[in-house]
Amino acid sequence: MAGSVVLIWEKLNSGAPAATKSAAPHIGNRQREADVAKTGIVYLVGAGPGDPGLLTLRGLECLRRADLVLYDGLVNPLLLRHTKAHAERTCRSENPSGRTLHQAEINQQLIDAARAGKTVVRLKGGDPFVFGRGSEEAAALASAGIPFEVVPGITAAVAASAYAGISLTHRDCASAVAFITGHEDPAKPDSALDYATLAKFPGTLVFYMGLHRLEAIIQSLLTAGKPATTPAAVISRGTTPAQRTVTAELGQLAESVRRADLHPPSLIVVGDCARQREAIAWFEQRPLFGQRVAITRPVDQAGPQIDRLLELGAQPVLLPTITVKPIDDWSDVDRTLAALSNYDWLVFTSVNGVRALLDRLWSTGGDARRLAHIKLAAIGEATADALREFHLRSDIIPESFRAEALAEALLPHVSGKRVLWARASRGRDVLPTELRAAGATVDELVVYQNLDIERWDADLVALLERGEVDWICLSSPSIARNLRQLLSPAALAHVGSRIKLASISPVTSAAAREVGLPIATEATTFTWEGLFEAIRAT
Repeated sequence: MAGSVVLIWEKLNSGAPAATKSAAPHIGNRQREADVAKTGIVYLVGAGPGDPGLLTLRGLECLRRADLVLYDGLVNPLLLRHTKAHAERTCRSENPSGRTLHQAEINQQLIDAARAGKTVVRLKGGDPFVFGRGSEEAAALASAGIPFEVVPGITAAVAASAYAGISLTHRDCASAVAFITGHEDPAKPDSALDYATLAKFPGTLVFYMGLHRLEAIIQSLLTAGKPATTPAAVISRGTTPAQRTVTAELGQLAESVRRADLHPPSLIVVGDCARQREAIAWFEQRPLFGQRVAITRPVDQAGPQIDRLLELGAQPVLLPTITVKPIDDWSDVDRTLAALSNYDWLVFTSVNGVRALLDRLWSTGGDARRLAHIKLAAIGEATADALREFHLRSDIIPESFRAEALAEALLPHVSGKRVLWARASRGRDVLPTELRAAGATVDELVVYQNLDIERWDADLVALLERGEVDWICLSSPSIARNLRQLLSPAALAHVGSRIKLASISPVTSAAAREVGLPIATEATTFTWEGLFEAIRAT
């Protein structure tokens, strides 16, 4: 999954301000905070094997306070949502996404950053000390006198086997488990693995990083006396929506894997516990498992949709077509906030509008008491939820989350009243037009900017041009129109066939069709959850 999730988090966070340090660092050798401040600190953090939900709470805490994050190629870039630090990917092998770095270079980069006073997170796939090079990095830091902490992560064997429906131990099958490298140091003159002992091991064998040596590993076990009928499995890209699992008897496993065309990173599991998969496999049964679903919202607002897609088993792809930014001049907003007593209704048609206006109210010295006499209207539940974050309840929420429905719900209440609409820098004018026709005085107040994305990252463009996205979700007319502008001819050729479009509402669908984009499914409830439900039903 990490290879195909867009690396947009890295690009957005490059050069970003450091995350706020909310607490004194908790360091491995317990040095005083004053000592840490002199040189900085390095956290060697295990990121887990792919599912971003498997990051530990301590790992999350470290990311939030980091100034610099160096993450390896097996780390899911979605974890970078949790940091404001500058992030760099480190690659120890040839990779188009980053320059190849030797381990010594990575060690030195950690040391140099800490000596510059930075809080550094070295984010590593799985667990730093289980078939990783975390201990080498820790030794280099210790030798250089750099304070550090090791934050364990969930290792691939434990997580991937569980996601594949294989319990590595079981009272009826195995009372022991062995973790074994399938990729020893090539500089060693001889293998350190005793296959005769492994063949007799009374439990489950798990080989890491052994897919390219699968036939040799199997042959070594068979030659050492392991029965060819032993249950076995290979789990590819475990805990991600790209997970694939092949089970077979040990003697037939290599051929089964060859036919399935599995890819690394993979685990080889050998033992009676592999039989459990038939009964308790669960992850691959999720309703959108394996589908790539693109979210077109602004990146910094896509968190809830990313989390929901992961729950459904889908692979989120960040495909922003617009970005939301603060307005350049707050003078009109400040004057209006000072005159809130003149209004009877305050209307919000987006979460962004709620947060922009009420954050500004607070930052200029006001609070909810200024709204005591004003009735509130929200276009939908998400907008109403944003009001609840400020301990405010909406007086009106229409059943249908559209401007037309909101206007209809307000019409009986606004004749002769003054209405303030907190809006974006652009959008449809249905609401003020209908309210004015009903006798209301409507003031439109721009509280945030909607700006078009001008181009996507090259990795994103290539993904679309290969037709490797299953769904693109359209959540507004402006997003639909801008998507059409951003799609290259090669990507557009896949739309309607390999790439399908899902619309959140009839208004969004109409805008898409006006610019020549075919809609494959449309939500009946005009929310993101309704949109995902429409995809499930298609």
